[in-house]
Amino acid sequence: MLRRKQNKEKEEALKNTDIVKKRKLPTNSQRSTSIHLKLKRDETLPVQTFDEYRCSGNVEVDFPALCALLGIKNVLDVSVKQPASVTCETKDNQRQNKAASSWCTPCVEVMLEDEGPHSAKHIKIPGWKLNEQTFQALLKMFPSVSQLQILHFWQAGLTDQMVISLMSTISQCSSLRVVMLEGNPLPKQTFHHLLSEDSLLTHLSLRNNRIGDEGARLIGSALSTTASANKNLLFLNLAFNSIGDEGASHIAQGLRLNRTLGILSLSNNQIGDSGAARLAEVLGEFALTHEEVVERRKMLLQRTQSSSPRVDSAQSSAVHLTSVSSSTSLSVRKSSAKKKDISRKEDKRAANKDSQKPHKNSQDMKRPHSKGGKSRAKEQEVTSLEDKSTALNEAEEEIVNPLLDPSLYRRDGQLLLPGNSTLSSLNLAGNRITEKSLPLFLALLEVKGEGRGRPRLCLQRNLFPPECECYVKISELMATTDEENTSEQTGEDGQEESC
Repeated sequence: MLRRKQNKEKEEALKNTDIVKKRKLPTNSQRSTSIHLKLKRDETLPVQTFDEYRCSGNVEVDFPALCALLGIKNVLDVSVKQPASVTCETKDNQRQNKAASSWCTPCVEVMLEDEGPHSAKHIKIPGWKLNEQTFQALLKMFPSVSQLQILHFWQAGLTDQMVISLMSTISQCSSLRVVMLEGNPLPKQTFHHLLSEDSLLTHLSLRNNRIGDEGARLIGSALSTTASANKNLLFLNLAFNSIGDEGASHIAQGLRLNRTLGILSLSNNQIGDSGAARLAEVLGEFALTHEEVVERRKMLLQRTQSSSPRVDSAQSSAVHLTSVSSSTSLSVRKSSAKKKDISRKEDKRAANKDSQKPHKNSQDMKRPHSKGGKSRAKEQEVTSLEDKSTALNEAEEEIVNPLLDPSLYRRDGQLLLPGNSTLSSLNLAGNRITEKSLPLFLALLEVKGEGRGRPRLCLQRNLFPPECECYVKISELMATTDEENTSEQTGEDGQEESC
């Protein structure tokens, strides 16, 4: 019995030693390797958030990554179009295939500038509605696309708040100058934010957005007021909207002091004779309103007040120069008086000789005075040249503002402005204009003269017969201006080629 107990105790002790051996603590090398593996696993995990993500400028990579970080389940495809180096046949096939695919499945279309993936120049959202998360991903991505020039939203379901956020993002895009927002009616019609004074856009298309008279009023005030004006927009397309006579009058009001816009399309709206008359009035000479006259007087007063400190500074500099010259003359006189006291102690001959020295000193007195006069004359010449240059700069800046145009003149107690000569093309086709307003446009074209000074008018598909006498004359004038413009362009091209 004792032997059996001892054998059991030995077996149990052996089992415990084996368990201890199996539970042996790891060494330092084993600990370091396990920590290294753990760090590698942690590095591979997606720890970035949406705000921490840094866009690379590659739309194919950035857009899906941003959508994934926002938790969007159905991430849209990115359809990339190659640059114009491919052949025409492959281009047409790609366009047909991608157009069919874009109608079937929503995607983000990207046109590349060259073969590099970071060279997207045109991004289009065609025919599908954006939600807030997807739009947020696009806004974060746009500034990183350094070569982005054109941004096109077509029937994308944008809201007023989205357009306001889009405007703040556009200001961060260095190369973006063309925005097309078409088929996106907004309840509050906040399209005018894209035409703000600090906007850098040069081309803006707002077709088919149901813009009415209120939206036209906001757009007209964004084009220009007596206090501000858009200075970058060259092309504005407002076709296929609901703009009537009141809206056309608001846009004409915005064209009074705008000297940047060159092409305006108001085709396929509801503009009648009164709205067309207001537009024709702006293109010809017109009288300033009371508000514009008051603003002109304020600007003239500010100009005189800004020039007065220069006069005060010139007078203070002259006083300073005279004080310096007077102090130098006093010091010379004191030194000559001391010399006179020393010469009195000497003999008469030396006194006579010394008596001639003050005469020399008087000549010495004249020398520094004459130098001061020369320096003063030079300073006056420099200040006069500076005043002339500043006056020229001010004149160049003042010409930009039509209220300070030097060609403005007075007649019958009114100040008359020659009119908007910057607008070179006005499209009023497909409206409700009758024969009443045609003589106004005809007189305008005849006064404007020939060549490029005459604006290009499109008046087709209105409520007057094509064989109308005034319309026939207008079309003849348009034909001659087109021929002259094409001949001038070919001549300039030939000169450039010869050069």
